[in-house]
Amino acid sequence: MVDFLYPPKPRPGDRIAVLSPSSGLPGLFPLPYELGLRRLRDDFGLEPVEYPTTRKMGASPQERAADLHAAFADPDIKAVIATIGGDDQITVLPHLDGDLLRAHPKPFLGYSDNTNLLLFLRNLGIVGYHGGSVMVELGRPGAMHPATADSLRAALFTSGTYELNRSGEYGDVNGPWEDPSTFEAEPSMERSYGWTWHNGHRVVEGAGWGGNVEILSWLLMAGREVLPAESYAGDVLFLETSEEMPRAEDVYRILRAMGERGLLRQFPALLMGRAKSWSFENRFDAGQKERYRAEQREAVLRALRQYAPDTMAVFDVDLGHTDPQLVVPVGGRIRVDGPARRITVTY
Repeated sequence: MVDFLYPPKPRPGDRIAVLSPSSGLPGLFPLPYELGLRRLRDDFGLEPVEYPTTRKMGASPQERAADLHAAFADPDIKAVIATIGGDDQITVLPHLDGDLLRAHPKPFLGYSDNTNLLLFLRNLGIVGYHGGSVMVELGRPGAMHPATADSLRAALFTSGTYELNRSGEYGDVNGPWEDPSTFEAEPSMERSYGWTWHNGHRVVEGAGWGGNVEILSWLLMAGREVLPAESYAGDVLFLETSEEMPRAEDVYRILRAMGERGLLRQFPALLMGRAKSWSFENRFDAGQKERYRAEQREAVLRALRQYAPDTMAVFDVDLGHTDPQLVVPVGGRIRVDGPARRITVTY
């Protein structure tokens, strides 16, 4: 069993790098970004530090890699957080200096396209944190969700165990970021019916591996950051899908490819995030949302039945593109207790 390094945590008053390793959307949508920066300062007591590409759309992969190197190498920077995701962080990976990052390990927080960097760090032996972004979670209209704030605070500042709790509500519908009225009230929420357990008759504990399904599929196609299947034996897999809302059949096909590669059977437990079921392009009503999530759940179960029939799975966990959002450690310990219906992570 591999022991991953937990980088030292920041303390209130410390400086935290705010980077855009994927997309410079802070330059296009300053309202959620400035709100997120303000909460980093006022609510978390951290001093955000921007870099040349933080607000720059169209920055080259080399420029974004240079910002990452500068942030990790600076001894005054105690953690790094992504502003948001994107779709081309895979092009940054070839320009990263693994020796530099390994020599200056720091907590990195992000998700979605930041799956790329999180798995890059994991392969260096460094624990990262899937969750938290300046524009989305910290920049949430009205107020941060209390469950999100609690998990993010624990991931940033503490080093012990943390129980992931089921939320009684969830939100899918977003307002336009260019409209100031979006930020006058919290998003509308709907009732959540908790988690669904499959094969929940045992206890599994292992290092976390996974991320956004779409990004993982690109990494698999490019042959990047995915080690031989046996490297993950006994680890805990976690997966989630984005606001692009992939079809259930496409999710199944990605997991089928992972199964053919021998990956799925390595993981005795899977945490599957609640599927985001609304976007500006797909404005689903309540019935359509429920159907979309059910179809995705069945697609995942179909792949598990074929390739990993003994794997325990927990569905509708609040990780990834969810509101509220719980932070999951990549390389950090995850304990899935089926009989007790509990999930505990080590931050």
